[in-house]
Amino acid sequence: MRVAVAGASGFVGRRLCPALESAGHTVRAMTRRPESYRGVGEPVRGDVGDRASLDAALDGCDAAFYLVHSLGRADFEQRDAEAARTFAGAAGDAGLRRIVYLGGLGDDADDLSAHLRSRREVEELLGSAGVPVITLRAGIIVGHGGISWEMTRQLVEHLPAMVTPRWVRTRTQPIAVADVLRYLVGVLDAPATVSRSYDIGGPEVLAYVDMMRRVATIEGRTMLVIPVPLLTPRLSSYWLSLVTDVDVQTGRSLIDSMSNEVVVRDDGIRTLVPFEPMGYDDAVLRALGERAAAKRAQ
Repeated sequence: MRVAVAGASGFVGRRLCPALESAGHTVRAMTRRPESYRGVGEPVRGDVGDRASLDAALDGCDAAFYLVHSLGRADFEQRDAEAARTFAGAAGDAGLRRIVYLGGLGDDADDLSAHLRSRREVEELLGSAGVPVITLRAGIIVGHGGISWEMTRQLVEHLPAMVTPRWVRTRTQPIAVADVLRYLVGVLDAPATVSRSYDIGGPEVLAYVDMMRRVATIEGRTMLVIPVPLLTPRLSSYWLSLVTDVDVQTGRSLIDSMSNEVVVRDDGIRTLVPFEPMGYDDAVLRALGERAAAKRAQ
């Protein structure tokens, strides 16, 4: 199958392209700067804000992965909606058989954050031109370079004592990036004539504070957590920007979402793509190993 990957140079995309090629697919890596792309696949110019570039990039493809979002901007909801509409139109005109989208977990009955509401809106807009959309909804993805994981790791490594807000008690279901890739590649060949969403997660449901404590234990660190219920999301985002690499706007978007419980409600994906996801500690060890290898390669 000829597959286009929008976001080929991102955290998930740069791992997905070689996984797709290994599975026997022909990969077209969409990037705004194809001349500097060094990953797997045929580099092609593809900007989700430029319809003409999308028409050229998707021409002749059977399917596409959509791994694009813009959390680092205050107007991310509007930008992501416009990009999804543009991509949907190009995908429809190109005759794609399906779009695979990596979205976010969260109960629709909950008061979802702007970030998670935007992810739901993108799901709908990607299918607005009639191409079936298979959405995989994930919570925290554990892997070197992932924003949520790096935030977790850096908090543990930079703060032996931590004043934390209420959201550290919220439950989530982290998943290793390697397992996300297995699901993404797996659903590409699954029968699909209508849009469908699947929840994906690892085998453990953990509060954010428990995730941090587990990382501290694995790294041989001591971490003292002091809850402060009145620490606002705005103050938390400034606090994050001081002690991690996460910028204020991205931190605010992520923290707003951390008030929402993000756990798997429907495990139907386990029948469609059957395997046993790795546990949290194994995912952490692999992410730390990736980081160490990347530092050695510099």
